Amino acid sequence: MPWDQLARESVLLQAVSVWRDDPENWLAGSFDRLPETVRVNPLRSDSEWTEGWLEGIGSERIGWFIGPGSAWTLPFNRGAAEGDIREMLADLHETGRLTRQEAVSMLPAIALDAQPGEVVLDMCASPGSKTTQISEHLGEAGAVFANEVVNSRVNMLVTNVQRHRSRTPVVVHHDGRYIPRVPESGFDRILVDVPCTGSGTTRKNPDVWGKWLPSGGRSLHDLQVALLTRAVALVKPGGRIVYATCSLDPVEDEAVVAEVLRNSEGVDMKSVRELLPDVPGEAGRADWPSLDDDGEVAVVEMPESMQPPSEQGIASQLPRSMRVWNDKIGGGGFFIAVLEKSEDASERPAPEVEVKMTVEEVKADSDNSPRPIPDEVASVVESAWGALPNNLWLRGKRLLLSTPEVHDVWESERSRRGGRTRIPGGRWRPLKVIHLGLSAARLRRGAVERIVAGAAHELAPRLPNASSEVDGELIDGLLADEETSPDEAGVNAVKGGHILIDRVTRDCVPVWVGVRVSLMMGKAERRILSLKRGLSITEKEEE
Repeated sequence: MPWDQLARESVLLQAVSVWRDDPENWLAGSFDRLPETVRVNPLRSDSEWTEGWLEGIGSERIGWFIGPGSAWTLPFNRGAAEGDIREMLADLHETGRLTRQEAVSMLPAIALDAQPGEVVLDMCASPGSKTTQISEHLGEAGAVFANEVVNSRVNMLVTNVQRHRSRTPVVVHHDGRYIPRVPESGFDRILVDVPCTGSGTTRKNPDVWGKWLPSGGRSLHDLQVALLTRAVALVKPGGRIVYATCSLDPVEDEAVVAEVLRNSEGVDMKSVRELLPDVPGEAGRADWPSLDDDGEVAVVEMPESMQPPSEQGIASQLPRSMRVWNDKIGGGGFFIAVLEKSEDASERPAPEVEVKMTVEEVKADSDNSPRPIPDEVASVVESAWGALPNNLWLRGKRLLLSTPEVHDVWESERSRRGGRTRIPGGRWRPLKVIHLGLSAARLRRGAVERIVAGAAHELAPRLPNASSEVDGELIDGLLADEETSPDEAGVNAVKGGHILIDRVTRDCVPVWVGVRVSLMMGKAERRILSLKRGLSITEKEEE
């Protein structure tokens, strides 16, 4: 069946005709492919150059976007870039200078509004675009714990935070409903972007037209309530929670928020309109009909939690949420609610401590867990680099750069058995940490092998033994694959990994010094640097 016919005969369109007076307008804005939209990473020193490149190909800034960095709509649909533009777009994404992301997916992190130094939880984080956006809000201070329950999606999450090259992410692997209370003091802000039926995603997932049913939302409702309930338990007094779905169904949206308000003390909704003033969204609703699986209004047996709230105190707050319709924003559909816990919210009483475990009694973290750099490794690194960067971690053979706030969480005490057993800090358990921070360098046979290209700008100016200033012509020659000797580069005394810094532009280029000086950069980074410096890309670089 053609997609347009499937859409017109879909249960989803019938449901929207119940929720809206003008379903034809919604259908007209919910069918075509999405435009390509991206977010520019403000943590990169060349973000203005990236914005200039986007302007040069005819991109337009997204007017309602607020916060660090910028967001852009490109002059073609998703996946439709061609030729050199397609290749450069892929390079910019791969090197973390921009993130391809659906425009409405940027809204939750804007509403969350994380501040530098805060400790944040992204409860359902994969594939990681919102995690990296939170990192941009945090800058170089704070931590965002990016959680994912599905094994296969954890790898995708790690890949994306590594690509972004920020210090603040900590990737953890838990069922969000039962994620441990670490740090014990709670999180400053929590994003809960829950699994949902995706009724707002028809422009990128046309299969939704044939699959969506109201019963799907009812089947996910309890999971959504449980995830948001756990977030309320984990957020600090005075903290903020953003609940988000890409669903248009009130059973997955307002009903979930109402149920959590019903069972939580000291939690109220904040106006999303105040946080997203230029977004073309509508106020959440306090009433909705029950629908059968034909999308028709019907008497459907549903628990109280899925029905409109009878409590006036809850019903009056629901319009503070926001539903973004596909046709109104020119993109996907979305729902956002913001909850805040009052400063004087009562915390659960601490039980009497029955057991206080010693360091020796607690099972150690797995060998694959990141840990602060041991003294013996720190000595090797300091000797090689001439200085020891702060907040350096080790995972396997990889050195990682992080933040003081991440170390504070690792160092903090925590508890088990509802607080009756105290566990010393200096570990991640019971958190299962997969990755953290910015990959900085690799070790080989007990020595520092080389600094990773993505950390060159971060580290080079601070490490006297690991970097040298050179004329720009030398870097241009290396990019053009001209053979360069250590003597010509002025690095005769160096062996192995090193960084060359352009005296004028401050471009940082990782190299390997042996018989000759060789670039240690991936093709994407090399192509971008060549373009920035006004060089042509040689055939050899394209191989």
